[in-house]
Amino acid sequence: MLESILDPRRWEITLASIDAFWDGFFVTLQVSVFGLILALLLGTILGVFSTTQSRVLRAISRVYVEFYQNTPLPVQVVFMYLMGPQLLQLISGAPTPVPIPSVVLGFVGVGLYHAAYVSEVIRTGIESVPRGQMEAALSQGFSRVQAYIYIILPQTIKVVLPPLCNQALNLVKNSSVLALVAGGDLMYRSNSFVGTYGYLQGYILACVMYFIICFPLAMLVQYLERRSTRRPKAKVIPGITIPSDTAEEA
Repeated sequence: MLESILDPRRWEITLASIDAFWDGFFVTLQVSVFGLILALLLGTILGVFSTTQSRVLRAISRVYVEFYQNTPLPVQVVFMYLMGPQLLQLISGAPTPVPIPSVVLGFVGVGLYHAAYVSEVIRTGIESVPRGQMEAALSQGFSRVQAYIYIILPQTIKVVLPPLCNQALNLVKNSSVLALVAGGDLMYRSNSFVGTYGYLQGYILACVMYFIICFPLAMLVQYLERRSTRRPKAKVIPGITIPSDTAEEA
């Protein structure tokens, strides 16, 4: 087993096909970036819905979250792959099913799925903000929408950045589900190579490329977690701020 993995000839053949792996890498990167944007936008909206006083909006958010959290992502993507073109044909009135580009299928699939988890992160962050913040904003003439945009959400983002980065990390890895529908992503390219040659080097190369995307995100998560535990330092204003040594002596 180890000999086959270290076999120079197999590695030579694998590296000769690296262009196909890079093509899959950039498809995965596009799916991850656009999927993350969709997940953040939709998840934030649903997270706000879940904390409003409207029962209808709370119900919409709850139904969405429960549906996506309790159904497998592969089933959702395969359903979109099979039914999406027919639904688009019905909506647009086209004579034939409308094909969906693989990148679009991928980022919509993982974006909708992770929006449910981002929604729960945002909801938790909003609930951590003292209720008095909303009441104070309303008393100053802000509407509820303005209060969320200018008062509540800026405070929420500082709290939820580490778990949001974790969601981004999971989204990148879940983009491999696109291989089920021949989406041309990194996992699909790896499966094609291994299926053709039978060399596990294809999967090792895929792991390295996934690592290139995920490792910076993992480092960002650790940095944000450390930063969130630091105590803020008081700003020193000449002539006004009392030096810490003087304050301790007093």
